[in-house]
Order: sequence, then structure tokens, then C-alpha cells
Amino acid sequence: MPKRASNLQTSDKSTLDSRAEVLLAALIKEHLVTGEAVGSRVLSDRFSHGYGWSPATIRNVMGELEEAGLVDQPHTSAGRVPTDKGYRYYVDNMLGEARLSRSDYKTIDDLFAGEAGGSSPDRLMETASHVLSALSQNVGIVVSPSLADNRLNHIEFVLLPDRRILVVLVSTANIIHNKVIRTSDEFTQDDLDRTARYLNTEFSGKSLLAIRAEIVELMKEEKALYDRLLQNAIMLCERSLEGEEASGEVYVDGASNILSKPDFVDIERMRELFRTFEEKSRLIKILNECVHDAASYPGDVHVVIGREHPSSSLQSCALITAPYRVGSNDSIGTLGVVGPMRIEYARIMAMVNYMARLIEQRLGDQAAR
Repeated sequence: MPKRASNLQTSDKSTLDSRAEVLLAALIKEHLVTGEAVGSRVLSDRFSHGYGWSPATIRNVMGELEEAGLVDQPHTSAGRVPTDKGYRYYVDNMLGEARLSRSDYKTIDDLFAGEAGGSSPDRLMETASHVLSALSQNVGIVVSPSLADNRLNHIEFVLLPDRRILVVLVSTANIIHNKVIRTSDEFTQDDLDRTARYLNTEFSGKSLLAIRAEIVELMKEEKALYDRLLQNAIMLCERSLEGEEASGEVYVDGASNILSKPDFVDIERMRELFRTFEEKSRLIKILNECVHDAASYPGDVHVVIGREHPSSSLQSCALITAPYRVGSNDSIGTLGVVGPMRIEYARIMAMVNYMARLIEQRLGDQAAR
């Protein structure tokens, strides 16, 4: 039997019938609470009196929503559930301004005051991932800004056995990065100390990427061609930056919360999702794409739903993220929540946005000390 054509469109809010909007919102809110498919009878009981809509009218509009791809009927005899396209319409057009409750604000502030007050940036980000997880009952993720983007406050090189070198970089936001590098060149600790003094004196306040670029320009000058100090500096910068252009520390909390969600019943898909949480590079790539895409959206909060994810492991999920900025520069980290598509969008969006601003404030306070 051919499907009837739908008169509903989702590319423009004004073309979606007001009754369809009301019913879609009601279906989503009911499904968010119960997790069950929502039947026409439930909606009919709710709207037939106050709105004067007949059960037949409600069934027809529900059929049109299904034809438009906004809802789906898992089984012939069952009710309907929102699709990722339905959730997208709901998020983009029907949420309004997302706000947290006073209780949520107090919980967040109390947890940060108790666990992160005056603590290191690492501890701050670890706490943030825990708070996101605890309040959302989903997975909280925080990614620190990459080493390449952090602006230099102080750098040290410590000689280790087997020609290894420990790089200790303190950013202008007091974030400490430790990285062990290997080099085929032989250095003494005195060589490393002189190189560190040079970088700290000449390039304080600049990122490693900018430092590398400036040293390369200096090396082009004839008088610097054979300058051992410059050669050491650029080589150590290169080794320190390897693999760091799009990388930062990742803090994941609450992955086990997924196990309690009835939305995740496919064991193989769940395994793939857990592998994603465990692979730092994949997580960073996914979250960095969100930050990049967010430039096209009003505000900082970015929502990716279901099949909008390029990663197959997340195509049953919603990912709600926001960037946070360190100091007055362009060094950007990301935080977010991963959960099922059946998630409290308005509350989690407000939570993620508030937490991003809170981290910015805390890091700014620490940098000012």
C-alpha cells in the first residue's frame, strides 16, 4: 500500500501545523518520562476535552508526523516514538530558553565548592566530568585545551634515562602539561636548562605552535643557521607537539550509567560505544567536530542527535556539548554529556552551558593568582 503524502515540512518552523507541533511536543514529553511508545489514546485523553480535538483528528495528525519522519511506530499495534529528526525539530524550534532549576544550580555550586575550590585545573576538570555525570545520570566528558594551543607561562625539560626527556609546560591558565618525548640527539641537563631559559625569556605568553613558527623564521636568517640553541629549541618544540595539535586530556565519568538505560539493548552497539569512551583520540575528534560545527549555531551549546553523528557508535545517542575558553586567547576545551536520544534536552543543555562558564571563571581566577 503506497504511503500517503504528508503536508508537514520540517525545514521551516512556520510550515509545521500548530496542532502537529502541540502533539509532537506532548508525545516527546510523555516518551521522555515513560520510555514507552505513546499511543493515540493517551494523547486523545489529554487533548480531546481541552482542545476539542476528536480522536480521529489526533490519529490523522500522528499519521502525518510519521510520514514526515518525526515519529516512528516500532510495532504495528504499538504507539509511536520520536525519531532523531523529531528530536531535532523539538530542540531547534520548541524548547525556548533552557534554564536550570534552583536545586540544580545549588547542587553544582556546592559540589564545585566542596571538591574543586582552590584545586588544580586537572582536579577542576575531573570534578566537572563527575558533576555532569551525577546530575544528568549519563556520561560526563571534559576535554582540556590541547598542548599546542596553550600559551606558555613556564617550560622545563628534565633529562630521563634512555635519552627520554620530560616536558613540563605550565600554561598562562596554570594548567600543567607533562609529556615524555624521545630524541635521537644527545642532550645534557645543562643543554635542556639553557633551552628552557631561552624559551621562557623570549616566548612567554605565546603558544608552542606560535613559538615553533617564530623559531623557524629565525632559523632562516643567516646568522642563526648554525645556532645550536635555536636548533635545540625547535627540535624540542617539534617533539613536544607531536600528536598534540588536536589533543588534550580527557576526563570521562559515568560510563556505567549507560548500562542502566533501557534505550541501549543492542549489546554489540553498547560495546562499540564503550570502546569510543575508552579511545581518547576518537572522543577528542568527535568533540572537536562539535566545537567546529558550533560556529554555525547561535550560542555555544551544540546538540548532535542519532544519525547526525558521523560515528556509528553514537548513532543511538544524543551528544550535548559546549566549549570553554581559557583566558583571553583562543585556547578552547570542551565539555559535554552523552546519553540516549531520550534525554532531558532543555535541562542538560542549560547544565552544560552553565558548567562551561563556571570552568572559565575558575580557570580565570586561578590564572590571576
